[in-house]
Amino acid sequence: MAAWTDEIWLADVRCELLDDILPFWRRYAVDHEHGGFIAEMSNDLRVNPDAPKGLILNARILWTFSAAWRYTHNPEDRDLARRAFDYLLRHFLDREHGGFFWRLNPDGTVLDAKKKIYGQAFCVYALAEYHRSFADAEALNQAVTLFDFLEAHAHDARHGGYIETTLRDWKPCDDLRLSDKDMNAPKSMNNHLHVLEAYTNLYRIRPDSAVANRLYELINVFESQILNAEKTHLNHFFDDDWTPQSSSYTFGHDIEAGWLLMEAAETACVAHRIRETAVRLARAVLSEALDADGGLAYEGRDGRIINDNREWWPQAEAVVGFYNAFQLTGEPDFRDAAIRSWRYIRAHFVDRQYGEWFWRIRRDGRPDDAEPKVSEWKCPYHNTRCCLEILNRVQP
Repeated sequence: MAAWTDEIWLADVRCELLDDILPFWRRYAVDHEHGGFIAEMSNDLRVNPDAPKGLILNARILWTFSAAWRYTHNPEDRDLARRAFDYLLRHFLDREHGGFFWRLNPDGTVLDAKKKIYGQAFCVYALAEYHRSFADAEALNQAVTLFDFLEAHAHDARHGGYIETTLRDWKPCDDLRLSDKDMNAPKSMNNHLHVLEAYTNLYRIRPDSAVANRLYELINVFESQILNAEKTHLNHFFDDDWTPQSSSYTFGHDIEAGWLLMEAAETACVAHRIRETAVRLARAVLSEALDADGGLAYEGRDGRIINDNREWWPQAEAVVGFYNAFQLTGEPDFRDAAIRSWRYIRAHFVDRQYGEWFWRIRRDGRPDDAEPKVSEWKCPYHNTRCCLEILNRVQP
């Protein structure tokens, strides 16, 4: 691979963010008929008018344009952040029981009222970001109120961590799955990773002892329960008492966890506890999952790749996670891995015809057109955050 200077890399990242990702969502994502944002769109921009509106998409759009505005100061980004904030409070907020509904009908009426803690965490994350950017008192109030609800109804005081899902009124729920492909288990790595992420962002705007104590607990949960014995991968699903219920791991979560754990530990002033773990996670992903062309395999088990498809979000997290490991160690192989991961994105994931990134690239390099460009899961959060992190971390 020809050497890339930091200046070349930063210019390429800036171009992707400002000329592709953000313009795509500004131009195509607004739902002018029903309010909020388009719920589902194919790679060639065909809208599915019957798709439900998901909490994750709305919250991640709120985070994206709140964070982007601090870099661009573009009034369009401020307006889209406000649109997402208004729609979240007008339609997703449960004013009777607190928290936010999981899914709405296209017209904004409630379709699925369950409280999936993963979704609540993304609301905390996004509301905190909106307050960071615009000093909005209502956003701060909603974030703190939601934190209190999660602590009252979702925190496991006996074993630590958080349950997966409750009914609308926060009572126990039999179906705990985040999505149809997930195990019906009381606890998951994925849920805890994003509660950690959310509480890190909340602590930035409200650095009080209650949030700090939960950050410490979450860091400890990852170290003592979620990481495998070698501290090289994250187990996925658990019983209430943290007995593992699965054996595979996703490389995207492993590399993402390395830098999110480090960010949480730095925010909570305990960075020394996580530094070695963050590097070990990155080193394992580099040795087991990153191809010579920069593509990242999706899933592994027992040191073997069991799913070699490439998806947009692990690829974006690889860029940040490998560069974070380079910052911690100074090892040039990690910087090289971050740049290879980025160049793979630019060569294969970016849709040069319609814009934004494809969801999945098959091993033969072809995009999977069965997966949408926009959906309740396919959002601008991973790729926008990747760009913003690199623009902040890499110093020319």
